[in-house]
Amino acid sequence: MSRPSLLRSMLSFSGGTFISRILGLVREQAIAYAFGVSAATDAFWVAFRIPNFLRRLFAEGSFSVAFVPVFTEVKEKRSHAELRELMARTAGTLGGVLFVVTALGMLGAHWVAGVFAPGAIDQPEKYALTTHLLRVMFPFLLCVSLTALAAAALNSFHRFMLPALTPVIMNLCMIVAALWWSKAFEVPIMALGWAIFIAGILQLLVQLPALARLDLLALPRWGWRHGDVRRILKLMVPTLFGSSVAQVNLLLDTLIASFLITGSQTWLAQTDRLLEFPLGVFGVALGTVILPSLSRHHVATDHQGFARALDWGLRTALLIAVPAMLALVLLAKPMLATLLQHGAFTAHDVDMAALSLSALALGLPAFALVKVVAPAFYARQDTKTPVRAGIVAMIANMVMNLVFVSVLFQLWHRPEDLQDGWFAGLAKVPGLHMGLALASALASYLNLAQLWLALRRDGVYQRQPGWGVHLLRLALACAAMVGVLGAGLWLWPEWGRWDVMTRVWRLAVLIAAGGLSFVVVLFASGFRLRDLRGT
Repeated sequence: MSRPSLLRSMLSFSGGTFISRILGLVREQAIAYAFGVSAATDAFWVAFRIPNFLRRLFAEGSFSVAFVPVFTEVKEKRSHAELRELMARTAGTLGGVLFVVTALGMLGAHWVAGVFAPGAIDQPEKYALTTHLLRVMFPFLLCVSLTALAAAALNSFHRFMLPALTPVIMNLCMIVAALWWSKAFEVPIMALGWAIFIAGILQLLVQLPALARLDLLALPRWGWRHGDVRRILKLMVPTLFGSSVAQVNLLLDTLIASFLITGSQTWLAQTDRLLEFPLGVFGVALGTVILPSLSRHHVATDHQGFARALDWGLRTALLIAVPAMLALVLLAKPMLATLLQHGAFTAHDVDMAALSLSALALGLPAFALVKVVAPAFYARQDTKTPVRAGIVAMIANMVMNLVFVSVLFQLWHRPEDLQDGWFAGLAKVPGLHMGLALASALASYLNLAQLWLALRRDGVYQRQPGWGVHLLRLALACAAMVGVLGAGLWLWPEWGRWDVMTRVWRLAVLIAAGGLSFVVVLFASGFRLRDLRGT
């Protein structure tokens, strides 16, 4: 069976993800317009982050990176009947385990909310709302994890578009809930909780016809003792940390942010959503596309093919992530003002969210490169190395969280903020959440550095020719883009004072001019798309 090039596969996945992320931005606009920043929005983002974290940890994180190599091996070497059996056994086992986890999460929502948002315990209404929202949204974990299983199987057959488009469903549900359905609820924010619950079910249902066409749709069966399922579980356990360091760090940020000024949770959530746009469209796409390719090369003992695929991923990640980082840092406030400063979302909220977006965006190249480098270990069924790197990075992130928040507090606090003590003063000083974002960015580079050193040690990556020219082209193109964006910001310094349409067209001009200058200089220096075709 002929296989599409890595570039074509990535563009297919990125195309679907781009549509999803655009709607994701519309979703953030709808939520900001309808609810603004308040204790209720903080409660929602905390409650949503817990099952969403578990989804990324178990389903898209440790499960996917353990499942795809084993699934690919069975697909390449055994019969279709055995592949179908593996699918049924994996679905039954994953579904059974997560059903128990979901039930426990719903029953113990009160305690779970207390563990991950201890700062809200002294605010009874906010804490009760967080608990109620968590109870409604926890079943999302079960449905979306099974959706991730279906998506991983489809990706292994080079079906990338449908899995990439599936999140559109949740975005549409949340947009409808924020703008219209919320009016029917006594507590309007609850509409978002029920929208996520419904979206989880719909996302799973749309995958089933595609699985049926591949003859992989079978009745789930318990498979705890099935040999390949046990291999998946064995690979999965250590990757619980290694594959999801960013998510673990984000959840730890949530815990600390619960002690900061009201709105910190929402500002961080908005920051994360905007960073997810380039990371989801390209970073996740790279990781999703490259893992089956690396697994196939490993199964075939094609060491040169493995090295070429990994090299392709590294070059592509840098080509996208570096200019995206620079653009997000420079355009943080214009983007937030244009997208979110409507309705209940104020200019102060834009300033606060811009602080954390600029800081977190500094880590974008590392976030993207980890998506490429980590699969090089998972494809070879080496899960110990990423977990060691992940644990070190997570500990460093926590230490840096405390250091940066403390330093910013010392720099920004007023004398009256200390009347009730240093700890209580944390909830009075705006902007401290920026320290959490900066810590996450730096921890991602530490994680990447450890993985890169281990990759060099194992000798599985041989650098391909042309890196010097590639980096020079990238540097020249980025310099041109920064120059254009800097000139635009000097010409248009004030963003919060303009009407909506003025912001929109000026931001569009800045993005188009910056992007065009990057592309023109890149191609003028000799770059061609065939350089990144991949195999």
